[in-house]
Amino acid sequence: MTDTTPRLGTERHWSADETAAQHSPKHSLDAPDSRGRTTIADTVAEKIAGMATREVPGIHNLGSGMARTIGGVRERMPGGQPSITRGVHVEVGEHQTAVDLDVVVDYGFPIVDVAADVRTNVIAAVERMTGLEVVEVNVAVDDIHLPEDEGEGDEHRVE
Repeated sequence: MTDTTPRLGTERHWSADETAAQHSPKHSLDAPDSRGRTTIADTVAEKIAGMATREVPGIHNLGSGMARTIGGVRERMPGGQPSITRGVHVEVGEHQTAVDLDVVVDYGFPIVDVAADVRTNVIAAVERMTGLEVVEVNVAVDDIHLPEDEGEGDEHRVE
């Protein structure tokens, strides 16, 4: 039979900290980011920046010149989808990222205000979703979309 009576002078009283330390795994003291590495591809940040740019009122399209023309042809082909990353270039580092955008603004929208709204929206989206610090967002306005550009070639002045 086992003796269950405590012997004098051998009793141990545990503090709350000692009890918690005994019952918790040792690795819980390490921060989660010290247990592995997360890398974010440039294309991931490009897609986020492209979506955030398209959400801004006054942005008609992204891309410049030839890229926009070829992209428009691809979109019209059966099964073609719009390219989210057209007109977006991103450089991703370990902790920071930089974004370059080529945009087409709708006529009537103040370009300076649209560019500021694009910067705000892109910075918020990229930083929130990736945790990277956005050091700059460069907006190049390559064209302005005029209302009559929509039906180009459809209407004739004289019938």
